[in-house]
Amino acid sequence: MPERAILSTPLNIGGVEIRNRVFLAPMSGVTDEPFRKRAYAHGAGLVVSEMVASGELARGRAGFNLRIRHSGLPVHMVQLAGREAAHMAEAARIAVGEGADIVDINMGCPAKKVTGGYAGSALMLDLDHALSLIEAVVDAVEVPVTVKMRLGWDENVLNAPILARRAEEAGVRMVTVHGRTRCQFYNGKADWRAIARIKAAVSIPVVANGDVGSSSDAAAILEQSGADAIMVGRAHYGAPWTAGEILADVSGASMSGIPHARDELADYVTAHYEDMLSLYGTESGLRQARKHLGWYLDRHAPTVAPEQRKALLTSGEPGAVVTLLRHIFSGQDSNMRSAA
Repeated sequence: MPERAILSTPLNIGGVEIRNRVFLAPMSGVTDEPFRKRAYAHGAGLVVSEMVASGELARGRAGFNLRIRHSGLPVHMVQLAGREAAHMAEAARIAVGEGADIVDINMGCPAKKVTGGYAGSALMLDLDHALSLIEAVVDAVEVPVTVKMRLGWDENVLNAPILARRAEEAGVRMVTVHGRTRCQFYNGKADWRAIARIKAAVSIPVVANGDVGSSSDAAAILEQSGADAIMVGRAHYGAPWTAGEILADVSGASMSGIPHARDELADYVTAHYEDMLSLYGTESGLRQARKHLGWYLDRHAPTVAPEQRKALLTSGEPGAVVTLLRHIFSGQDSNMRSAA
């Protein structure tokens, strides 16, 4: 089977059947319930919650339940981040109690507010501690546990193969690797060939991540990494259908629900906006939605007048925002798929 063709085949993760191998990456502040539902509807094989701080969830902080709430999709996967084994275990139990079918452990986030608390990719500096968190989560729940990591902390600490092997021994059922070190953040180009070292170190599925935004990228990362699946992140900004588009390109399958015409895009963005207001409430929803509206503008209406952009992104009146959305997006180029 050609490497890229494997993307359309199912993948089993610890007994959980995933319909294809093109996944939506967990992205903090991005992959909330409205976003995940759209990505899945367009064809993504697996969608993952935004990162959830285990300590905040375990302590019952208001609002964190929205991040783990079951969205009604066939597979519910929640990603947890943290430093304390007790919090990670309790958060995993809470997530499973809310219907999580898979629990993912974040050991790859490069953000300073996360690594400064010795979580995320900072855990790659202390593999013994990282394993204590993995063991705590595996022991706490019956569902499959997975780990997302980077290649290492920096060029001097490229220990992802060791972490992946130890994670497998501890009971982890899949690992995802972003092809950069923490100190690279998102600079430069992801090293897809380096992911092959992790693939060679384990027998569980390996998912390759980093700079994938097209079917040609998908083919290249599979060839260079030997991975079992791919995970697509930032290419979804302003285009929740990106994973589905990649799958359709490699499999020849048709996609549904993609906005191709001006009015369709206006309807699509408006519906996404209104779903966010419904989830978060008007005040919080207005703030949460602004980054998404900005990405839709960047991708599909890059020549919008600065005053219109400012009005759209600062308005506190949902009705005014919807009116502006329809005015701005209905006036853009009719071929939306090519813009993605």
